[in-house]
Amino acid sequence: MAEYLPILILGSIIGVFSLIFILAYILLKRSKPKDFDRHMKDTEIIGRLLRYAKPYWKQFVLVFVVMLFSIVYDLVSPLLVGHIVETVTVPGFRYSYLLQVVIVYAGILLVSMVCTYLQSMILQKTGQKILSALRQDLFVHIESLSHEQLNNIPVGKLVTRVTNDTNAISFLFTNILVTLLKNVMVIVGVLGAMLLLNYALTLMVLCFVPFLLLFTVVFRKFSRTVHRSVSDATTDINTYLSENLSGIKITQIFNQEGTKYTDFVTRSKKLQKAKYGRLFVFGVFRPMVYMLNISCVMCLLYLGSKGYIENLSFFGQVITSNVVVSFYMYISKFFNPIQTLAEQFDMLQKSFASSEKIFTILDMVPQVVDEEDAVELETIKGEIEFKDVWFAYKKDEWVLKGVSFHVLPRQTVAFVGSTGSGKTTILSLICRNYDIQKGQILIDGIDIRKIKIASLRKHFGQMLQDVFLFSGDIRSNILLRKEGVSDEEVMEAARYVNADSFINRLEGGLDEVVRERGNNFSAGQRQLLSFARTIIHKPAVMILDEATANIDTETEILIQDSLEKMKNIGTMLIVAHRLSTIQHADNIILLSQGQIMEQGNHQQLLALKGRYHQLYTLQYTKQQLQQS
Repeated sequence: MAEYLPILILGSIIGVFSLIFILAYILLKRSKPKDFDRHMKDTEIIGRLLRYAKPYWKQFVLVFVVMLFSIVYDLVSPLLVGHIVETVTVPGFRYSYLLQVVIVYAGILLVSMVCTYLQSMILQKTGQKILSALRQDLFVHIESLSHEQLNNIPVGKLVTRVTNDTNAISFLFTNILVTLLKNVMVIVGVLGAMLLLNYALTLMVLCFVPFLLLFTVVFRKFSRTVHRSVSDATTDINTYLSENLSGIKITQIFNQEGTKYTDFVTRSKKLQKAKYGRLFVFGVFRPMVYMLNISCVMCLLYLGSKGYIENLSFFGQVITSNVVVSFYMYISKFFNPIQTLAEQFDMLQKSFASSEKIFTILDMVPQVVDEEDAVELETIKGEIEFKDVWFAYKKDEWVLKGVSFHVLPRQTVAFVGSTGSGKTTILSLICRNYDIQKGQILIDGIDIRKIKIASLRKHFGQMLQDVFLFSGDIRSNILLRKEGVSDEEVMEAARYVNADSFINRLEGGLDEVVRERGNNFSAGQRQLLSFARTIIHKPAVMILDEATANIDTETEILIQDSLEKMKNIGTMLIVAHRLSTIQHADNIILLSQGQIMEQGNHQQLLALKGRYHQLYTLQYTKQQLQQS
């Protein structure tokens, strides 16, 4: 019994670690958050991912065939090395025969290396194609979501879905699935080779498998926890950065850099802590597997040397030197794939988690969609009618209450009223950014829900108070990828809205660089560019939502002149607080708490001596005081 004491001590040490792992698993299971697990089944996720991989099934079959050749090296190399050891130690050793065996070994190794290279290249190219298709679908779907849905999702989260999460899925196709399959085949093949070589030593190796399975199960649970923590912390910091970098000017204006820095440090430390947790989990698991590997090798050497020296047999099988050498290599090739399997399975779960987040976005049903019988309108006259329209952003909190009005083609209609009266909402509903709950909105006598959204919006030109310019140049911001338009036509549109006056002064002209959000241009210049952008697309209906607000007097004169010209193009709808800018409108609609209180032209509304008269008098008096 004393001669087996080293093995018993080794077993006791492994048992202690196993007990610690079991207790840790129980504690983790009790403390796991209720919303931790994913809601989609793995089979459902795999099925949806395979739809993207299906067009490339030939490439995956080729990879599988190539992979079989690389597996041959893992199975044959230990036998060849063991055979070399046996050849060298037996009498009558011939160097030429050894050279032949080494050449065979080198040939198998070379074939394995070439196959591994081909496998990697094919998978990388195929994975990038799948990733591109998935990313495009995700981007197109996000574009189809309604304004309400987009308002409910932080921009940083959407960015994370399109970038980080899709990259995790790419890793699934380029590495994880093939490696999982290869490792399973290697484990089965190695186990079969060991059984054929010496089943007694194979049984000894299998004694370590239960402990390996235990460590793997516990590792999976802990790794899923830390991976989820890292993913959530990454999304949180991306969302925070996206929002605060966009609003950094406000932070500076109110001298809140210190507060924002503190918030950022808090989130950064949360991410740091999550990554430390992941490092700790992997730092514990890998040594544990290595400990089992070394323990197995120690038992092999102990039993093998004991049997070889004392000329003993185990279960009727004699252990020779070549068997010991071959088993030594097989044990490494048996444990390494199992460790990789555990880690790859964890990465597989991470990919599944990322896939679920992406599919959650893809499964969002756009709230504003084309109806089955929706029509395409090549041209519209610009006649608009609201019939008893009721609308609410939130259920039963009505923003518009039975609004009805009629706009004739080429008319200029202005909407005025206090903040929250429903002016901007009306403009959003006309473009069908939202769907109404009651009533009807007609364009040229056709319900807008019967018109294809793309067809409807291409006839509208919107000029908003907060003009958004994209990074690029002036030309691209005016055209917005519209093709077949010459520079002369672009400049003609710019001249029409008086934007040429500042474009010609720029060193680059139409090629002048536009930085992020157009922050190298004044508010008035950005507004004039938005006017040119609208004109170049030749809309039948133009919408101006506070387009003249926060503009200096000189630029306002240019904009007012532009507006007078643009009235000749088509129907114009204007939201304005400055009543002086809408005096020449054909119809002025005054709103209050979602209802139309007054409407008529400027003179008619003044004659009523109602709310419009009060607002105009108040603004006129204020203007006179400022001038004096």
